[in-house]
Amino acid sequence: QVQLVESGGGLVQAGGSLRLSCAASGLTFSRYSMGWFRQGPENEREFVAAIFWGSSRTTYADSVKGRFTISKDNAKNTVYLQMNSLIPEETAVYYCAADRFTNTLTAAGVDYWGKGTLVTVSS
Repeated sequence: QVQLVESGGGLVQAGGSLRLSCAASGLTFSRYSMGWFRQGPENEREFVAAIFWGSSRTTYADSVKGRFTISKDNAKNTVYLQMNSLIPEETAVYYCAADRFTNTLTAAGVDYWGKGTLVTVSS
């Protein structure tokens, strides 16, 4: 049974930082591209960042480039999202996603989702 368990969400002031973690189990981690999506109030789920299997190439949404960093620890089957300079508009539930052997990560193609962790950025 595949599980993706996010942690690290919480309340932070605008300009602050948070580090999200996603612990994966029940899958061969090295065969999966991993990513983060978010869904704010009344918004659709949107892509944030991804790190791809094999090469560990990363990609980011334009809105987070230079502020967010995605990384992974294969030994711990964990992917991270370091978020800096957060703004109130980034208040959302952040979801971890896993997609096997893919070189692109889209919401429609994700194999597994975590349940999400809430990030609230206060002004």
